[in-house]
Formats: sequence, structure tokens, C-alpha cells
Amino acid sequence: MTQALQLLLSLSILIVLHEMGHFIPAKLFKTRVEKFYLFFDPWFSLFKIKRGDTEYGIGWLPLGGYVKISGMIDESMDKEQMKRPPESWEFRSKPAWQRLIIMVGGVTVNVILGVLIYAMVLFTWGKEYLPVENAKYGIACDSVALKMGLKNGDKILSVNGEYVENLNKVPVAIILDQATSIQVERDGAKIDVPITEDDLSRIIKSKNTFISARMPCVVDSLFPDKPIASSGIKVGDRITAIEDMPVAFFDEVVVELNKHKSEVVWITVDRAGKTVKAPVYVFLSPDGRGQIGFRPQSPAKHLELKKVSYSFLAAFPAGLEEGYEKIVMQVKQLSVLFTVKDAHQSLGGFYSLGKVYDEDWDWQVFWSFTAFLSVVLAFMNILPIPALDGGHIMFLLYEMVTRRKPNEKLMEYAQYAGMLLLLTLMVYANLDWLRSRF
Repeated sequence: MTQALQLLLSLSILIVLHEMGHFIPAKLFKTRVEKFYLFFDPWFSLFKIKRGDTEYGIGWLPLGGYVKISGMIDESMDKEQMKRPPESWEFRSKPAWQRLIIMVGGVTVNVILGVLIYAMVLFTWGKEYLPVENAKYGIACDSVALKMGLKNGDKILSVNGEYVENLNKVPVAIILDQATSIQVERDGAKIDVPITEDDLSRIIKSKNTFISARMPCVVDSLFPDKPIASSGIKVGDRITAIEDMPVAFFDEVVVELNKHKSEVVWITVDRAGKTVKAPVYVFLSPDGRGQIGFRPQSPAKHLELKKVSYSFLAAFPAGLEEGYEKIVMQVKQLSVLFTVKDAHQSLGGFYSLGKVYDEDWDWQVFWSFTAFLSVVLAFMNILPIPALDGGHIMFLLYEMVTRRKPNEKLMEYAQYAGMLLLLTLMVYANLDWLRSRF
């Protein structure tokens, strides 16, 4: 519920400000705006009030929002209005340059908003990450990474020969740059691990972490309703063996627990230099893994993270850099979507977005992801697809270059096609969630 509320609040902020980006220039150019809605309102709205020529409201379908501008072929598909002679206050009566400013307003606001939020996040919290060279125990690999040829304990050196400072960005660099190799240090030697197209496809489709920093398994907290809570194991204990099988790292603990699902196992811990053993029942998690009900200490307790702080003025160019980096990522993701096998299966819908947020309300996570969504919405909206801002901009640029207005029937059919395409993509992106519910 907390994740859903965070997503809803983020989208509400972004939608209202995006539509304001259209609304304000429309008003400045004396263009009538008939409706300003947060969310869509087919058949009925949750709230509405009229001020002047504009009806302001909240719809019940949280898939976006809109401003209905008089004399414009948009998602309202008001064909009756378009049959009448144009009025001076209609969109279609305004010069092409004014119509262009109205249409780019939403995207412009999203870009500026994304950069400003990034800047304020950096100013307030700074940036913290794990440099690859500080992962002193190497990496922990999931099944995809192991199949690719990586090994637990490998130390990342570079991707395609290029140094990647942030360990968390290594998988992103592999996917977006469609890397063909990754260089690691293994047992003191430099190893070149090839990456095939099938490897890329498996990384994209994987729901696991691919690689993470390897670290000792020290108990940070116990879930009170799970078997471990009454076993005698305490916070601060370091797990050293399971059923007399030595384990030095958290990833090894995970592997051993998966071998003993639905069994009682003897777990050995180091408690301030003393060895303690305790029997614990290994239960099945919802995704079928063996667990005992504890949370391990974070990497910050074992590894040296890099913290970068920003002054108020320095935060703005840093925020601009973050926004630019995210736009470049979107362009590369679009390339990956059409060039890497099965990459389309990585499309995520609203359920995937909601899972990004923390289960506890974390303002840093909330604002960081809101900034990311703002930049993503700007990028998606500028794509030249009818029914999106980019589609309208495409037709306007054609008109400005040729000095001829596109055929209204053509624009009407293009709008239908664009809406159908977006609806199909939305259903496809949310297919996994829909299958689990119906």
C-alpha cells in the first residue's frame, strides 16, 4: 500500500505540472482550455469545478491526465467542434510557432522539474555509492552471472575495457552499451569474460540482482514472526556454518539454505569471538527460496562507500548531469529494445514501477525516483507517436517547414492509431500483473 501511494503521489505531481506546461502558454496566447484533469474521467469524474472557461477535475482512472484545448485534435476526439469554422480563441487559429510552444510546454516542464528535483536531492542527501575497487570481497553472482562465466569473489576491473566506478552501474553499462566482454581480477590474474547476445538477453530478463557486493553474513535484524526469532540467534551474530558446511559470505548462506528447504538445520554463529550453535527451521519464501527470517547487515557496515556532498550552487550542474545521464539511458534503452533478443520482455508496467519504491516511506528514494520518472515522461512524450506530444510536434514541424497544414482526417486517423498503440503497449507492459490477477 505504501509503495502504491508513493507511485500515485509521484504521478500526480508529474501529471499536474506537465499539464500546467501546456495550460500556461495556452492561456498566455489566449487559447481556450476547456478541461484540466488529473487522471482520466471516462463517464464520470471524482471531482470537478468550473472557473471561467475551464473545468478543473480529478478523474477516476489513474493512467495519466490531460488538458482539453479548444480546436485541437487530441485524445478527446471532439470531431463536432472540428467541423465548425475555427474561432479566434481556438488552438487551430493560432500561429504555428505559438502552437509549437504550447505543445512542447509539458515536456519542457518535465525536464526542468527532473533536473531541479535531482539538484535538491543531491543538495539534501548527497550521493553515496560503492566504488568497484572498494568491493574488497569481490562480487556475489546470481545464476545468470555464473552461467555467463563470472565467479563469486571476482573483482570487477572494467566493462568492454572501460572503467565503471559505481558497482551498481556495472549491469547497466553491460546492457545499455551492449558490452561484449567484462574484465575481472580472479585469484590475482586478469580474466576477460566474454558476453554473448544470449547473455545480454538473460541479464535483461532476469528478475535477480545479477551481481552485488560480496560481504560477510552478520545478522542485522530478526523478523519476530519467523523461526529464527525463537532460536537463540541474536542481532550481531555472524553466521559461519550451516549443518557444519562453512560459509563466509551471505551468498553462500543463501545457497546452503536453499539445499535444506522445509528442514531444521543447525546454524553456527560467531558471537563476539564465541562459537554458538542453534537449530532453525528453513521455511519457503513466496518465490520458493529457503529462508530463516533475518535481514543481513548492509554493505555500509563492511565496505567503504563513497559519499559526495554538494553545496546549494554545485547541486544544480550536478542535477543537470543526472538528468542528462538519464535521458542518454532512455535513448540507449530504446536501442536495446529493438536490437537485443527478447529485450521487449523487460518492459515493466505500473506494478514494476511501484516495486521500485521502498516499503517504508523514504523521502530520498521517493524524490529520486520522482525525478527519474519526470525525465522518463519527458523522453516518452517527445517520441513522434500520434497521441503523444511528440506526435503533435511532428505535425507542427511539418507544417512550419512546408507551410501547409496536414490533412485533418489524416491527423484524426493518426490519433486513433497512436492511442491504440499506446493502449496495446500499456496492456503488454502490465501483462505479468494482469495474469497474476485474472
